[in-house]
Amino acid sequence: MEAQVRKLFERYEQLFEKSLAGDADMDEVTSVYAAAFIAASPAGVMVGKNDDQLKQVMEQGYAHYRAIGTKAMRIRDVRISPFDGYHCVAHVAWTSTYTRKGQPDVTIDFDVHYLVQKLGGEPKIFGWVSGDEQEVLRKHGVG
Repeated sequence: MEAQVRKLFERYEQLFEKSLAGDADMDEVTSVYAAAFIAASPAGVMVGKNDDQLKQVMEQGYAHYRAIGTKAMRIRDVRISPFDGYHCVAHVAWTSTYTRKGQPDVTIDFDVHYLVQKLGGEPKIFGWVSGDEQEVLRKHGVG
């Protein structure tokens, strides 16, 4: 399962890059997610379904990333903590690069912890836990 989860995040990274370039197929982007998911951050806990609303929210999110100058999102490392033969946490270390007007580009390292499930076919993301993205961006003068 570990090799398949690593491959999932390689694909996720590629889809993120395509989305930053404005060249993403939202059906393809949402294909990495399970039918339902949970997300937790300092803003609270959210639950959702993998439906047309998710596609719309994802599209808006990528537009926002482009608007604030996000030019790259790269994975530095993936560490996998299995629970059983079906579930794991993928601890993903990301590096993002942002263009700022009149200033040098800035890179920011951050981690997101993804809940992954594999039932039959390909593994799917069914949740994630992240830090306060807006605060980190503010501290680096992005946005």
